[in-house]
Amino acid sequence: MPVDIWNGLQQVPDDLVGTVVTIGVFDGIHRGHQQLIASAVQRAADLGVPAVMVTFDPHPTVFFRPDAVPPALATLEQRAVTASRYGIDAMVVINFDRELAGWSPEEYFTRVLVDALHARTVVIGDNFTFGHLASGTAETMQELGAARGVEVITHGLLTDPGDATRAGAEAEDHVVCSTWIRERLTEGNVAAAGRALGRNFTVRGVVTRGAGRGGAALGFPTANLYFPDGQALPADGVYAGDLRILPTFKDPAGELVGDMPVEVHMPAAISVGTNPTFGDETRSVEAFVLDHDADLYGRKVTVSFVERLRGMEAFNGVDDLITAMDRDVARTRELVPADR
Repeated sequence: MPVDIWNGLQQVPDDLVGTVVTIGVFDGIHRGHQQLIASAVQRAADLGVPAVMVTFDPHPTVFFRPDAVPPALATLEQRAVTASRYGIDAMVVINFDRELAGWSPEEYFTRVLVDALHARTVVIGDNFTFGHLASGTAETMQELGAARGVEVITHGLLTDPGDATRAGAEAEDHVVCSTWIRERLTEGNVAAAGRALGRNFTVRGVVTRGAGRGGAALGFPTANLYFPDGQALPADGVYAGDLRILPTFKDPAGELVGDMPVEVHMPAAISVGTNPTFGDETRSVEAFVLDHDADLYGRKVTVSFVERLRGMEAFNGVDDLITAMDRDVARTRELVPADR
């Protein structure tokens, strides 16, 4: 079932009698976030009340440090879809503004958790901060909960052990967090990012017309996606992954668009960046779906990244580019099974 989305505390239903709440930005809903969500969902099932995720849009950094806002690993829509997949019943989306930033920890606890959400249990990470100047901590939350009869469950940060067989950051023990995932994407290490997320890194968007040379000149028609600067993307290069057409009322799961089935992961060779061979300057995500053909313009799709194949290169001519693309497709076929 889709998650209920409440935009602001004013949209929380008046007849809500109890909840289990977990709070955070939840950018990407990585495995550390999933630990909190699983705990909240289980406790909600025990108590027979909804599991509610409180999140923020835009990122609170927009308010505190607008020059240092991190690129988003997932849109709000993606967060809602993923939260529902992991068992969350409702998501409260709060605009982090000057008023909220000025609330004391006590006011935050009372207005958000007691008055609006009637929380019976709150699940947070032990690095959680809240209230004016982040003066409230997980320990503060426990003290306030004890005083108001609200159970507070805290979880330590999730740490992955280093792997001596891997290079760079993966060789060291590391906390699973959104910052670490962004750093791996910046390196083009989508496999490491996927391990931290617990699923392949994925973007979603509407297929837009590009330069038009992919099919006509090269024989590799691509679905082109363009994103704002605030969207996290892998480093420029070529990747193995998949494309999935999202269902609509007109085209539900199982229908065909051209010969592409809706809601099915189809292997794709994916280019991220500009096209230096042709001197293009606009950065895009271009997915060539293997063994399928369809007019996808205007369709909403997801593109998922499995493995980096190579960096972005400028070739001497079209023939060299096509040879490289043939190798990319062959390698994608090896890495991404057709039936998934």
